[in-house]
Amino acid sequence: MSYNAVQAGAYLHHVAFESSDPKRLASFYATNMDMELIEVSQIEYRCEGPLRRFVVVKGNDKVLSYAGMACRNAEVLAGLRLHAEKNGVEILESVSPYFEEGAFAVRDGDGHLICFGVASDRTVAYAPGREGIHAPTQHLTFASQNVQSFKEFYVDKLGFFLSDRVLHENGDLATVFTTSNHEHHTIACFKSDRTGVDHHSYEAGTFENIKKFCDRFASNDVLLTWGPGRHGPGNNLFVFYTDPDGNWIEISGELETIYDREVIDWPQHPRTLNKWGRAILRS
Repeated sequence: MSYNAVQAGAYLHHVAFESSDPKRLASFYATNMDMELIEVSQIEYRCEGPLRRFVVVKGNDKVLSYAGMACRNAEVLAGLRLHAEKNGVEILESVSPYFEEGAFAVRDGDGHLICFGVASDRTVAYAPGREGIHAPTQHLTFASQNVQSFKEFYVDKLGFFLSDRVLHENGDLATVFTTSNHEHHTIACFKSDRTGVDHHSYEAGTFENIKKFCDRFASNDVLLTWGPGRHGPGNNLFVFYTDPDGNWIEISGELETIYDREVIDWPQHPRTLNKWGRAILRS
């Protein structure tokens, strides 16, 4: 197995969602996720904060427009593209505004557009006087009716590393966690009766930073959707919020780092894991 995505050091640089009201959605992220709001046009808005970027374009609610995975340099990006081509993956034009020339895109089995490139600006300037809470864009999790197909595309064809699986009692896949760097997962997938995005996540690093975001949401009368808690796979602390379009936002901390270990299989046990393979933090 060639882990080309891992060799490329690819990390989730940004996500772009469609919205029937893009200004409202972008304003929500700018206000609650400590980002600057940039109006590109009446149908496109960008939110930018320290190591995180969120794009909104006019369209249907709760639909991923594209995601951007940044690679270390042009050489490893070219190697990743060649690896994908050799495995029969159709190479498409990148639509990301944040990548240098040479970026490309692919569509997975569920039609999600994933762009790969070298970031044109690896830092985001932040306004003087603002705290700039640490929380880089970190992972994207899909819901799919075919988790096996997800695994075959990201692991077998693109070269992501399979870190953990959650298995039904009969051995069928319930959840797959894959990574393209040293973090436990950068793209994951839950078995579902629908197809789309489950959630996207920001890695705040510490519980103190998670609490800072909770204070921001609370000051704007936005209630927690779920948490605080700690996941089983990944061992990370979490809180979840829901944006005005119904998308789930995770703010995470202490995510496991992995370098050279075997895949861990987790049982789908109703008393310890919910249907997504998530463990509840217990006192």
